[in-house]
Amino acid sequence: MRFLTDEAFDGGITTALLRLRPGLDLVRVQDEDLLATPDPEILEWAARSGVVLTHDAATMPPFAYARLNTGAAMPGVIVVRRSLPIGRAIEEILTVWSAPPM
Repeated sequence: MRFLTDEAFDGGITTALLRLRPGLDLVRVQDEDLLATPDPEILEWAARSGVVLTHDAATMPPFAYARLNTGAAMPGVIVVRRSLPIGRAIEEILTVWSAPPM
């Protein structure tokens, strides 16, 4: 499973994930020249490449639902609340990553 972190995703979480699981397939929008890209375009990229990790509960989920409603590919969006302790956020993301494919 590949993860894509959006522009505002906590870099501390990203760094810790990559340190704890060097084999984790994680890309930042910054690495893909997608800075300042609108959410619908991020989701389009992710539809071909992986699951989006975001803190943006306000706009990202509605755009994801809109994709689903049109039948467009939508591999997933994981909204990580900013209030969630970093250690717990990392644990939960790694749990998703290590889950067997459905």
